[in-house]
Amino acid sequence: MNTSEILSALLYAGIGIAVFFLVLTIIEVATKYSVNKKIIEENNTALGIVLGAIILSLGMIISSAIR
Repeated sequence: MNTSEILSALLYAGIGIAVFFLVLTIIEVATKYSVNKKIIEENNTALGIVLGAIILSLGMIISSAIR
């Protein structure tokens, strides 16, 4: 592996993490309720599944951008 490949991977990872937190913040602001409270305290399985699907789809998008 050469240095430019490592730096490129780190850059994409950083961008991916930033996008992930941005999307979570947008979801939290756009909803009328606290997503964390609904999933953790109220055991809302459906919301957990939707949030998991969003996380997986973001991961696939970021993965394809790296390749």
